[in-house]
Amino acid sequence: MAFRFDKSLGRTVLFSVAVVSFIIAVYQTILQNSIGKNYTLYMVSFVCVMWFRYLGLDTKTAVKDTPVPRSGTATKAGAKPAANRPKGKRRK
Repeated sequence: MAFRFDKSLGRTVLFSVAVVSFIIAVYQTILQNSIGKNYTLYMVSFVCVMWFRYLGLDTKTAVKDTPVPRSGTATKAGAKPAANRPKGKRRK
């Protein structure tokens, strides 16, 4: 049985770990009054965010490559394009 990695679940877990580690780091920094002692937690949060963004690049490029039809250019079958009609006159 082959193990298949679900990217959306992985991205959710990474984002959750990033947020939780950042909140814990901020809380510990306030209690201890020292950023240096909590540097590791900040870096865990930062690495999780970077990895989260890296995993999201594949989906953005796939979406960017597919053409998106514009709502204004869609015409009905058999209808004349808007550019061929005289301007200022209404259709009846």
